[in-house]
Amino acid sequence: MSRKKNTAEEEGQAIDLTPMLDVVFIMLIFFIVTATFIKEPGVDVIKPEATTADLRAASILVAINDNNEIWIAKEKVDDRLVKNTLERLYAENPKGWLVIQPDKKASIEKVALIADAARKIGIDKVSVATEKS
Repeated sequence: MSRKKNTAEEEGQAIDLTPMLDVVFIMLIFFIVTATFIKEPGVDVIKPEATTADLRAASILVAINDNNEIWIAKEKVDDRLVKNTLERLYAENPKGWLVIQPDKKASIEKVALIADAARKIGIDKVSVATEKS
């Protein structure tokens, strides 16, 4: 009879981890859902300086490097495919901003090409990233 009593006491002393695991999983889901992910264009650029600057969060980030190459979502994009790529990204997040991040040595024609493609798609929120001087 003492053997049965010891087994019952050991079972009663076991800690149930199920509620703790539930809380951990709920916290994990909460942090994943509320996290804001940093968008990177895929190439480093030296931004031009501006006297006025306004902070904006970008959902679509386009970079133009010093060789006038266009980079979107860490991929080099041909000039003819800019509109299609922007259209695909805009369909994923139609309420977001488009931020063009040109290098100091990038030509204004590339910036205009991207801005024109964005306007044709219907992206109204377009801005150019600069460094505040």
